[in-house]
Amino acid sequence: MSADSKLVCVQDFEDYARSILPKNALDYYQSGSGEEYGLKLNRDAFRWLRIRPRILRDVSQRDLSVTVLGSKVGMPIGVAPTAMQRMAHADGECANARAAGAEGAIFTLSTLSTSSIEEVAAAAPDTVKWFQLYIYKDRKVTMDLVQRAEKAGFKAIVLTVDAPVFGIRLADLRNKFVLPSHLRLANFDGHLSTNVNDTTSGSSINDYVANLFDQSVTWEDVKWLKRSTNLPIVLKGILTEEDAKIAADLGVQGIQVSNHGARQIDGTLAPMEALPAVARAVGGRCEVFLDGGVRQGGDVFKALAGGARAVFAGRPLLWGLAAAGEAGARQVLRILRRELDHTLALAGCTKISDIRPCMIGYGSPLQKL
Repeated sequence: MSADSKLVCVQDFEDYARSILPKNALDYYQSGSGEEYGLKLNRDAFRWLRIRPRILRDVSQRDLSVTVLGSKVGMPIGVAPTAMQRMAHADGECANARAAGAEGAIFTLSTLSTSSIEEVAAAAPDTVKWFQLYIYKDRKVTMDLVQRAEKAGFKAIVLTVDAPVFGIRLADLRNKFVLPSHLRLANFDGHLSTNVNDTTSGSSINDYVANLFDQSVTWEDVKWLKRSTNLPIVLKGILTEEDAKIAADLGVQGIQVSNHGARQIDGTLAPMEALPAVARAVGGRCEVFLDGGVRQGGDVFKALAGGARAVFAGRPLLWGLAAAGEAGARQVLRILRRELDHTLALAGCTKISDIRPCMIGYGSPLQKL
């Protein structure tokens, strides 16, 4: 279908994607860990918050552009890393990266992508691209990925720090999830590329992580990575002010408040719950970002008011890809941009820096920011 259909919000795209994606791929994309209570919390954390608009302000001219880690982009909305995007559409990550660039958004490529670093760089040369990294037991594998990202013009390394193992995702176990045989993990050769096409324990991706990811990673490895690259480093997966302070003390350039799309521990803090405390803890020493549960432009506004410089969406772009490839991904980004722009105007703001912490509050006495 075309992206100019009756799909007018992210939920429309999700509903349509649910109707067309194979069950193996759909459940992999949409599932959380355990009983999936965390998935609900990620959304509810935004719903609990209320926007406190200011009125009678001239909002006839508005600007959504921001500078993120030194790159000026058209809006404070980026594409979060999601694995194996060619399960959603044949063009996968290449289409998503082109869509991000066309709409003025940052694109983050997953290590576990079905399009390689080099393929994405060639497909979207003008897009601001970040590379999401896991640390492998074989540090040479890790370092090779970093060097390839540097050579290909990526602007930052996003180190995922909340995945020594992957969470227990019941849907994947029930489905005995495997990557379809015509696809591969494109950033690797040999067994690093193909052993997600079969499984011994019930989920090939969990087998892959257990066999290859390093469960002994510590803050010392963050120091090692900082010494090994000149690219800015963003630590993705921080939920507490204690860890945020350590990260800032080490001099990382960014923190991405995230719970891995509620796919690790079921029932952790939702990113939006954790964000204000993390932002206060770092005190401007590094940039703070958020992903998890973002479905509307109003969610983006709330996260910016809570201390984020930019907000990243993952699953919504998968739904866009499934619906109409690059055109669908672009339409999802346009929807989020339009909704944020309208929220900005209706809240009395003309630019992103006008958004203040005092512009959100809780609608019930559950908690105070």
